[in-house]
Amino acid sequence: MNLINVRRRMAWLAGIILLALSSCTQPTRDSQSNVGPEKKRVVLAVGGKTGIAYLPLTIAEQRGLFKAEGLDVDIQDLQGGAKALQAMVGGSAEVVIGYYDHTIQMQAINKTLTAVALLARYPGLVLGVRSDLADQVKQASDLKGKKVGVTALGSSSQFFINHLLSQQGLKPSDISAIGIGANNAAVAAVEQKQVDALVNLDPMIAVLLSRGLIKILVDTRTERDTVKVYGGEYPGSALYTSQEFIERYPGATQRLVNAVVKALRWMHGKRPEEIAQSIPESYFAGNKEIYLQGLASSFGTFSPDGRFSEAAPQKVLTVLSMFDEKVAQAKIDLSKTYTNRFVDNTPR
Repeated sequence: MNLINVRRRMAWLAGIILLALSSCTQPTRDSQSNVGPEKKRVVLAVGGKTGIAYLPLTIAEQRGLFKAEGLDVDIQDLQGGAKALQAMVGGSAEVVIGYYDHTIQMQAINKTLTAVALLARYPGLVLGVRSDLADQVKQASDLKGKKVGVTALGSSSQFFINHLLSQQGLKPSDISAIGIGANNAAVAAVEQKQVDALVNLDPMIAVLLSRGLIKILVDTRTERDTVKVYGGEYPGSALYTSQEFIERYPGATQRLVNAVVKALRWMHGKRPEEIAQSIPESYFAGNKEIYLQGLASSFGTFSPDGRFSEAAPQKVLTVLSMFDEKVAQAKIDLSKTYTNRFVDNTPR
């Protein structure tokens, strides 16, 4: 081998070594906060998309924030949070926007789910009794033996009424819980007297109030009301997924969080009328003013930044342990039920 070929070969080898070293010492695109998604299409389940508790999802979708992150998000709109959870556990969805408490409940049966962004720092759930029964039912304990509508059986709305009952010495079995959804079917259930009371969210609560169909017994749409019920901040809706998805697709996870957090940031400080410009007309169900009333009532629930506080998850564990024996008996590792690392890596 002549001298020229030797030099060429040495230069070639040096280039290979430099490239290898570069790949080891420089962070890859998938380890950055602006990661590229390892997969572009993601199936997301939500239990009642038009519910105001899930509004950041719609904002992210309507303002093209998922697309800006290089994602094609296929949104499955189901009856309630329990149905969305079932879709992910069953494999028909990969991520969920639902209530944080499901991550604790599932860990109690050895399934690790992790919330990667918080949408609502207060639940936004309301317990209302039918107006014609308001003289008879003045607190949760008065519901004994009655039919109470929840968005779906096993959903956070059912956890809510279970908690209220346990506070007053009753058991979940002391009422008949009926799944009625979080849309106009819930209104119909009250109108037709299929239920005596219900736990639901805005805008359905705003619709029911506007028609004089219910009287509010318990409210968690503001910090003050949430403190009354739970004694402190209590996480509501969140973006969560399996640990397997996070480990396999950290880039796609980051991109999903980016879109949701940017939606929260965009919403923060805006008036309901401004936000409504980015909401599909179908959400208003023919009455935009009522929807805006519901949005105004629940707007304070939204997190400004998507982060979980350290104390709030413990509050959820304490509450669930009051009426869920599996949670009460399990050794729950709260650090596995949520993380702020993706939120903290979201670009400004």
